[in-house]
Amino acid sequence: MKNIFEYILFLSFSKIFQLLGLNLSRRFSFLIAVLFYYVIPIRKKTVLENLHNAFPDYSEKKIKSIAFGSYKSFAIALVEILYIPAMSRKDIEKQVDCNNLELIREKYEENNGVILLSAHFGNWEFMATSLAAQLNIPISVVIKPQRNPYVTNWMNKARTKWNNEIVPLGISIRQTYQTLKDKKVVAMVADQRGPEESIKINFFGSDLTVLTGPAVLALKTGAPVLYGISVRQDDYSYKTVMTEISKENLPESNEEKIKELSQRHMSYLEGFIRKYPEQWLWMHKRWKH
Repeated sequence: MKNIFEYILFLSFSKIFQLLGLNLSRRFSFLIAVLFYYVIPIRKKTVLENLHNAFPDYSEKKIKSIAFGSYKSFAIALVEILYIPAMSRKDIEKQVDCNNLELIREKYEENNGVILLSAHFGNWEFMATSLAAQLNIPISVVIKPQRNPYVTNWMNKARTKWNNEIVPLGISIRQTYQTLKDKKVVAMVADQRGPEESIKINFFGSDLTVLTGPAVLALKTGAPVLYGISVRQDDYSYKTVMTEISKENLPESNEEKIKELSQRHMSYLEGFIRKYPEQWLWMHKRWKH
C-alpha cells in the first residue's frame, strides 16, 4: 500500500511539472531543496560529513553553502526527470550539448564495444537519454532498481524512450560482459563505494573502496572507457565533457591494473567535483569504507 501511495504522489508531481512547463518547474525546485534540507532533512548528516571529509579546510559556512547547493542541484535533476514524459526527441536533444559526441560514435564503429562511465553529477539521467537520442545508437544502461517497483518501472520507461535499454544491477555482470562482446555501448555510474573488501583508491585524500566493475570489464573485453560529465549551466542547459580514460602504461599484475584504471577514472571525476562541488550527489555514504 505504501508503494502505491508513493507512486501516486510521484505521478502527481510529474503531471504538475508537465503542466507548469520545464522552466517554471525548475524554479519550483528551490522549494523542494528547502523542504529536504531544512524541513524534512534527508541524509543531511551524511552530506555534511562527506563534505567535511572532502574539504577539511573549508569553513562551516562554506560547507553548508555547498550542501544546500547540492540539494538544489538534486531537486533540479528530479524535476527534470519527472518532466521527461512531456518531452519530444528534439526537446531532450537540445538539453545536452556534448563537446565530443563523435568520440562515442568513433569508438562504437571500431567494433570493440564501449564502456560509457558517468557519475551522480548534474543530471546523469538527462545525459544518458539525450546522448542516446542524438547518436541514434542503442545504449545499455546499468541501473540500480528503486525500492519502489512502480517508480522503477516508470523510470525505466522514461530511460528507454529513445534507444536506451535497461540492464538491472545484480544480474548485470554477465549480461554486461556479453553486451560488450556484442560490440555495443554500456553506460553506468560508478562513483559510489564498493564492498568493504574491495580494492581501495585515493579519493579526496582518503583511501576508499571503489566499484571495480568498469575496470574489470574494460580489461576483459578490451572495450575503451569513455567518461561523460554533465555540467549544468546558468540557463539550466548541460554541457557534457566526454573523454577517454587511458589504458596505457598499466601495471603488470591484473589486480594492480584494476586498481590503477579505477584510480584514473575516479581522479578524473574528483577534478570536476572540486570545480563544481554543488553538482555532485553527496548523499551516499562514500566515506564509510
